[in-house]
Amino acid sequence: MNISDVAKRTGLTSKAIRFYEEKGLVTAPLRSENGYRSYSQKHLDELTLLRQARQVGFNLEECRELVNLFNDPARHSADVKTRTLQKVADIEKHITELQAMRQQLLALAESCPGDENADCPIIDNLSGCCHRQ
Repeated sequence: MNISDVAKRTGLTSKAIRFYEEKGLVTAPLRSENGYRSYSQKHLDELTLLRQARQVGFNLEECRELVNLFNDPARHSADVKTRTLQKVADIEKHITELQAMRQQLLALAESCPGDENADCPIIDNLSGCCHRQ
């Protein structure tokens, strides 16, 4: 199977597939005599795992770990579950941080009259200044 076939079947672009190969996230494909990459079902499975893991927030290093676990017949599902629950905790922390940022921005917007004057409590607050001089 060539790279365009793999791209269609995995939902990834050829560029993304080459990137994942370059980073060593997937098993290197065999090369035919003309130098073209030749992919197998294993590559499809690894690339599908990567695409779906990225969609739910795993970063490249975490994806590398998941692909390694995928390829390890002696893996323990507990290891995969632990990584997944850690990602959930990371996402929950990020959500909390984003909510705090949202609240801060709303408070800043509330403090600003939003009129034609140059004085702006938002700029003053973000710059650490009390008032424009």
